[in-house]
Amino acid sequence: MIMLGTNFRLHNKRLRAPLFLILIALVALAACTGGGAVDEVPPQVTEVPTEEVVTQPEVSEPEQAEEPSSTERSGVLRVAMQPIVNIDPISISSDSEVLVANHVYDYLVDIDPANNPVPRLATSWEISDDGLTYVFQLAEGVTWHDGSPFTAEDVVWTFDRLRNTEGTPTADLYENIDSIEATGDLEVTFHLKQTNPFFLYDLSDNHALVLKAGTTDADTNFNGTGPFKVVNYSPEDRIEMVANENYFVPGLPKLAGLEIIFFNDQTAAVEALRSGQVDLVMRMSTSLFESLQGEPGINTIEIPTNGFDVIRLRSDRAPGNDPRVIQAFKLATDREAIFQLVQQGHGAVGRDTPIGPLYQAFYTDEFNVPERDPEAARALLAEAGYPDGLDMVLHTPDTGGRPDLAAVLKEQWAEAGINVEISVEPESVYYGEDGWLEVDLGITGWGSRPYPQFYLDVMLVSGAKWNESHFSDEEFDRLAAIAGTTLDEQERIEAYHEIQRILIERGPIIVPYFFAQFGAISNQFDGLELKAFAGRTDFRTVTFSGS
Repeated sequence: MIMLGTNFRLHNKRLRAPLFLILIALVALAACTGGGAVDEVPPQVTEVPTEEVVTQPEVSEPEQAEEPSSTERSGVLRVAMQPIVNIDPISISSDSEVLVANHVYDYLVDIDPANNPVPRLATSWEISDDGLTYVFQLAEGVTWHDGSPFTAEDVVWTFDRLRNTEGTPTADLYENIDSIEATGDLEVTFHLKQTNPFFLYDLSDNHALVLKAGTTDADTNFNGTGPFKVVNYSPEDRIEMVANENYFVPGLPKLAGLEIIFFNDQTAAVEALRSGQVDLVMRMSTSLFESLQGEPGINTIEIPTNGFDVIRLRSDRAPGNDPRVIQAFKLATDREAIFQLVQQGHGAVGRDTPIGPLYQAFYTDEFNVPERDPEAARALLAEAGYPDGLDMVLHTPDTGGRPDLAAVLKEQWAEAGINVEISVEPESVYYGEDGWLEVDLGITGWGSRPYPQFYLDVMLVSGAKWNESHFSDEEFDRLAAIAGTTLDEQERIEAYHEIQRILIERGPIIVPYFFAQFGAISNQFDGLELKAFAGRTDFRTVTFSGS
């Protein structure tokens, strides 16, 4: 999605959206296909009963602002989402957590629906000729919800916190930053250790929401610069926000308020939309989405993404530390059948790698994915010391089509002697306490990202924070380093192609499909632009047209 078909040069000139210097590729993605409902890249795993009682929250009727301001703000958008667990932006991970934070705080650089880096708190930026220095000019007149002024020191403090807090994914992500300094009241300069053609994207990472310098209560309080202010938070029920009347972007937000209502059950959320108790559902299974087609008063939306579900086998201990077992799982899996059964044709068939077809020049289909062969899989298991088959627990969150995926896998794998017990867990529990990183066999939903390097750096290189398969491969690491630093586009393309070969041949992961992002919204609201990663959908421009 970056630098496809163009020569990449760093200019010492101020860049403005759509930043075609950085990328051209993904502007054309709307013509492509994608596949099912998205989690965030890891949200939160522990063992939980596969059946739990779900209590549907009480919901209120739509309302208008009591006294619309001069910007004519009106209406409260009620959004059905999974409950949130983490509040501090450095810890957020699930779609719902990112969605809340995205409207309380602001990013330095944001990503638009076409995957272009665009200004948010930064109004413009300059990149040095050697690609190692980035200078950002910041918006004027920005205030925190507590009334204090926003300055460059807030940006410096935020990114120092993100890169220096051990045990967080951002510590790895920003390890390449050599220094950050406030070079003016509203100017920030980043110095890198080595070139990173994706640095603007890294600055828009889900966790990179800017906090007020010195904040100590980000895990219990909400003090942002964002378009909405939190007025009530009931962890078991909902979070209510009102428009920030002092928001620095003229005319935004257009809504008077925003209400995130928590649902543990997707079917209940969709029924609440049908009955008018909520206005928007963004994450649902393919079957639920199709059931809303043609529903009176509801507009449905489908967009392509590079989001995917990954089935991964932990490879640092038995049984996954035997390459024959990894190959047995691959041979036991019919990806096309899974795509048709679970995604019902929405999206694209996967090839056991997170580099999907939407990345165009970076993607290749020249390497063959093993065709399903249950007998060959069974023979490999016997060679590996499992002549009577293999018994394992398959852990999965309860969102999207993941429970359906688990059921299909159970049936396919049984023919090869891989017998699994399915443990379906609430998403907030699945990703909680990082337990999902410890289980031997699991399904994880990774949200769509605007560039492929993210997945390599946080999910697959040796020692990465979210390396759930515990994959470690010297050749892979070398190629990932090249892809993430070179300014030579052809060298990057070749590295990405070889990375796909390695993952297909010996990676302990199976990516059966890339899913589309689904949304369904009441026709009383206009202006919604759904993003590939649902939590990053921007409600600032949504308007209420109902009565």
